[in-house]
Amino acid sequence: MKIAHRIKIVGVVQGVGFRPFVYRLATNLNLFGYVVNKGGAEVEIFIEGEKRNVEKFTELLEKEKPPPAIFEEISISNEEPKGFTEFKILKSKHDFDKRSMIPPDIGICDNCLSEIRSPSSRFYKYHWNSCAWCGPRFSMMYSVPYDRENTSMEDFPLCKDCECDYKDVSNLRRFHAQGISCPVCGPKTIVIKNDGTIVKTEEDPVDFSARMLLEGKILAIKGVGGYHIASIASDDKVVRKLRKIKNRPSQPFAIMAKDIETVKTIAYLDEIGEKIILSPQRPILILPKRDSSKVSELVAPGLSTIGIMLPYTGFQHLLLEKIPDGFLIMTSGNIHGRPMCKDLECALNELGSIVDFIIEHERKIVHRVDDSVIRFTDGEPVFLRRSRGYAPLWISSPFELKEIVALGAELQTAGAVSFENKIIPTQFIGDLDDIGTLEDLERELEWFIKTYEIKPKAIAIDMHPLYKNRKLAHKLKSIYGAEIIEVQHHHSHLASLMVEQGYKIDEKAVGIAIDGIGYSPNGEIWGGEALIASYEGFYKLGGIMPFCLSGGDSASVYPVKSLISILSSVLDEEELIEVLRRRELLASLPYGEEEARITYTLSRNGKCFKCSSIGRVIDAISVLLKASYLRSYEGEPAIKLEALADKAKKGAELNAPIVSNDGMFFINTTELILNIIDHLDSVDSSELALGSLIALGRAFGHIAVEAIKGKRNLRGEILVSGGASVNTYLIRGIKEEARVRNIDVKINRKLPPGDGGIAVGQIAVASSKI
Repeated sequence: MKIAHRIKIVGVVQGVGFRPFVYRLATNLNLFGYVVNKGGAEVEIFIEGEKRNVEKFTELLEKEKPPPAIFEEISISNEEPKGFTEFKILKSKHDFDKRSMIPPDIGICDNCLSEIRSPSSRFYKYHWNSCAWCGPRFSMMYSVPYDRENTSMEDFPLCKDCECDYKDVSNLRRFHAQGISCPVCGPKTIVIKNDGTIVKTEEDPVDFSARMLLEGKILAIKGVGGYHIASIASDDKVVRKLRKIKNRPSQPFAIMAKDIETVKTIAYLDEIGEKIILSPQRPILILPKRDSSKVSELVAPGLSTIGIMLPYTGFQHLLLEKIPDGFLIMTSGNIHGRPMCKDLECALNELGSIVDFIIEHERKIVHRVDDSVIRFTDGEPVFLRRSRGYAPLWISSPFELKEIVALGAELQTAGAVSFENKIIPTQFIGDLDDIGTLEDLERELEWFIKTYEIKPKAIAIDMHPLYKNRKLAHKLKSIYGAEIIEVQHHHSHLASLMVEQGYKIDEKAVGIAIDGIGYSPNGEIWGGEALIASYEGFYKLGGIMPFCLSGGDSASVYPVKSLISILSSVLDEEELIEVLRRRELLASLPYGEEEARITYTLSRNGKCFKCSSIGRVIDAISVLLKASYLRSYEGEPAIKLEALADKAKKGAELNAPIVSNDGMFFINTTELILNIIDHLDSVDSSELALGSLIALGRAFGHIAVEAIKGKRNLRGEILVSGGASVNTYLIRGIKEEARVRNIDVKINRKLPPGDGGIAVGQIAVASSKI
């Protein structure tokens, strides 16, 4: 008996060797019909033949699919057989019934790697080898469907051998693989001096690069989604030079290690970490560093951790194998505050003064895609940056959404678009105080709008009136006739986690939103709030007791200003100056004691912003304990306070008292800091760091637990989001309080809990309001 099925599959099914797999499966089972890519990036299969073979086909379709393929939805409808006499891969169509995932960039697979290492292979030492299972995808896509002519590989026509592989049904990894190439027809690697002169050398560019690095030179190396700046990581002199010329005084550099064995010599790695770092996504993973490693202390100064990734291109593998240490610095190829370079013009103009040579390849980078970054928070992997390898995979919403464009926040941001029940965050974009980054955000959002044929009903933005993306919001409003919907910052944070946890449109959550700053409905600066939230709205339970923060933007740069502001309400001027003098903190301000006194006077007289930011409280504790005197990169005082706490065997017994006011509960952080001051001479600073973070976590946990008690319409869990929620000891403190009542604590896992995930929350909130 002959039957026929029409099968439609949504997910990551283009650009991963899926159609060739379907072709082989169908022909092996003596089935006829076709498989075709459609314009929405989904795949349609028509299959007919003997009933038992068609049923076997549908059974094996998911079980044996290519490793990178992801099925989100499968629909199978019964059809009348059409009398096909063969099975074909049809030319891609531009119409679509369903939109599907755009494939992210995938690290080089073991098969391609073995080919570039094998002298008998025609891919021997070929730097940009890839196949249906690996290699660049999103970073080189102009449009969907994923066909060679819609990518920057259109510049490289297939040679005779590659065309033969492409048409050979028995070639498992290259049959109809759109991104394949070889040394004859693929992108070439070129060495260029920092003045733009091409270096003519008989050496392979890998050998040349290794030799230059070992001589202490600094290189810009073009990769998948942009350029890295590379140098030796074990030589203090070279690392110090790189810090100076890159104007990066203390922000940690990422390390690329040649293999997992090398990783284990410089960091501690457990089974979960090993699985993440070996994954095809190849993220940077933040790991506890080994004191015995050869990595220079200047790579991650003042920290107990180090960021490490494995190579994900053939060039990187071949290069690392020629470095005796087995590891290099591989940091983003940008100047301070600017986006990472993705073309030679940018590399020459912006990196020419930093690097000695540029290692260029000929494939155009269409989408800038930075390395993804993951850390562990109390044992759970958490995104700090979601980009290469993960973007632009979508996030499924628990309810139907309107078609919306979200612009995210101001720092470390990403945008997003939505349709049906899907939210597609862009890759990591960066800080919008640079015009180039803002232009990147606009360009990427326009690409997603066009690719997914979205007709925006609304533009979702943060409530902050001074965010740089507001001008873009009004531009998009005029283009699409969409309304602008403002969403409060911390509401967005919690809503992003509600989406992750599957909260329905009518459910409420108890949440803790902790970060640096966010604009509140009454114009105050929030950053430490306990809330009960639905998608439609929220009300405040309490949080950090507001204090008077003086100094404007400089208060986030100089942590001692936060300390002065907090203590100004309980100490007179001379008492405060004596505390600062005793802790040798006056020199941490550009104008020393005079600036300290002015800051005190402004705070004391109320000429300041009302602030409830846990970020500024942590800044104050960090400088008081001499963990950090300056914020030279985002979150530095908090990161260094956590690193100091890592050294403690136990935490000091400290208390962050909770007081009730107008039906809300506030954490008295002034008393906590006075408590720390009382113990400065008798307790180790690491124990005070640990104790203070645990105390803050417990206080937040207590407020949230009290909110859940006795309420039947709330889940028995506490949601914690915002940039500070990656801090292990804050989370541990919240969990200690929650554990007493058997309440779970959830943090973001699919998205960054910081501002890189906020656009997802903005879409959920905005959609609920339309």
